Amino acid sequence: MTTEKDPRPIFVAGATGYIGARLVPLLLDAGYHVRALARAPGKLKTRPWAQHPRLEIVKGDVLDKASLQQALAGCRAAYYLVHSMVPGVRDFAATDRQAAGNMAEAAAALKLEQIIYLGGLGDVQASLSHHLQSRTEVGAVLRQGPVPVTILRAAMIIGSGSASFEILRYLVDRLPVMITPRWIDTPCQPIGVRNVLHYLIGCLEEPKTIGGTFDIGQPEVTNYRKLMEIYAEEAGLPRRLVIPVPVLTPRLSSYWIHLVTPVPASIARPLAEGLCNPVVCQENRIVELLPQELFDARKAIRLALDRLRQHQVESSWTDSGEINPAEWSVPGDPHWAGGSYYDDSRRIILEATPEEVWPAVSSIGGETGYYYANWLWGLRGVLDRLCGGVGLSRGRRSQTELYPGDAIDFWRVIEVQKPDFLMLYAEMKLPGEAVLSFQLKPLDDGLVELQQIARFLPRGLLGLLYWYAVMPFHHYVFNGMLHGIARASGQIIRSGPEPMKGIGL
Repeated sequence: MTTEKDPRPIFVAGATGYIGARLVPLLLDAGYHVRALARAPGKLKTRPWAQHPRLEIVKGDVLDKASLQQALAGCRAAYYLVHSMVPGVRDFAATDRQAAGNMAEAAAALKLEQIIYLGGLGDVQASLSHHLQSRTEVGAVLRQGPVPVTILRAAMIIGSGSASFEILRYLVDRLPVMITPRWIDTPCQPIGVRNVLHYLIGCLEEPKTIGGTFDIGQPEVTNYRKLMEIYAEEAGLPRRLVIPVPVLTPRLSSYWIHLVTPVPASIARPLAEGLCNPVVCQENRIVELLPQELFDARKAIRLALDRLRQHQVESSWTDSGEINPAEWSVPGDPHWAGGSYYDDSRRIILEATPEEVWPAVSSIGGETGYYYANWLWGLRGVLDRLCGGVGLSRGRRSQTELYPGDAIDFWRVIEVQKPDFLMLYAEMKLPGEAVLSFQLKPLDDGLVELQQIARFLPRGLLGLLYWYAVMPFHHYVFNGMLHGIARASGQIIRSGPEPMKGIGL
């Protein structure tokens, strides 16, 4: 049962991120009015809680002062959960400084009562990694304004879908023998994501936390070797052999993480650099201010694995991707919208309704695969990973539900209109841009037409050569995919698959 709170909204910057997407519904359940900021509001508008009467979803960007100040107007307090350490951002520290400065300035102008910031743990007197230095610097920039800032400093967050947990999971799952850097024995004090969320909400409700800095972590200090051992035990895996060596630099570690796990080198490197720093709580005042059951590493890992097995991952590190491809990708756009594109359009007609076929369409990728020639898709994923791309290992956040912005292997969900339309944007390494869409159109006599359209906008001569090189495979792979979707749906094929005429060039 919730209690009605102050009607002034609580602002959440970073609402589409790993922590923000979990915090928003908890704030709503606690009775707060919430204003969620997103550069792409569509990533939030299909969430189960998106229609909550106390929720406002606003479009804005912390790097745009005008949009940020407009979004903050009328709010009482703000959560700052923004981090620019994502693929495509070359200098995440400089970007984070600018964003934090904008936040401090806007909060001061609008006289907010409090900012709550989730930063990184680490001894500020030591030589911190670039990543941990940046997290500390963001807190300092936020505090340059007059609005009190509450800072929570956390080390590794253990939870289904977190980048750190995914690195741990894939390394242990895939490598019975691990050659590791010396940081394997670095002291650390991780914390379960549920404990983090409890502290975040508690800081809004406990006046004694206003303006304070608090270290948060599980009760005991451990190390990454022990975490790997615990994970293997909880996952039911044989004991892993871990061999530390002195020659693996953070750069080499990041490339290894890139190849073995879904986390790209651009994110893995700053994380690997941070693993060299001991991240241990220097104080524990918050334990008395905001009491709760603090999970040890074993319980936090067990809960994360339970969520993964039940396909109930609420948010993931992969959610940070953009969902705004060029205009050319939208079906029906003229050829001049973004240049000359090419497409492969096919259809199959089934004795079914869109509702009967949709579950098979929306389950594509991840554990389900692509319904035909999965070995070819796997090979494409390996080649992409070797070229520095995301590959297939990201999988899916959930095998049963899709939201705009979700990652599906090396695709990004652009649009979902259940049970009619799904559009995916290719995030694999390509000499151009590509989308893959599925549309279900009801016909007369209880039939439905499933359209599958692959579109490609080439970049230069290499793009043209790539398109013509893969064309011979389309007949087999895409026809097989349509057949596979039909089989998975359990419906009868009336005709097709066959090419569609009059679409594209």
